[in-house]
Amino acid sequence: MRITASARRHGVADEDMLHALRHLLRVYEGRDEVLLVIGAARDGQIIEVGVADPDDEPRIVHAMRARPKFWS
Repeated sequence: MRITASARRHGVADEDMLHALRHLLRVYEGRDEVLLVIGAARDGQIIEVGVADPDDEPRIVHAMRARPKFWS
């Protein structure tokens, strides 16, 4: 899956983004056809990963430590 530069803005490693998608805990439908996936990074930290166009050409556009409103 393609990972955009905007997804790297908060310092989450590419491998952690992909790991979180494989080990997801929750999924929220966002706006503009973006899914917000809450999952575990390789070290167990809970992160949020935004996936744009999940049905056509999925790409990761956002990743950061999960905010309390999505994970608490």
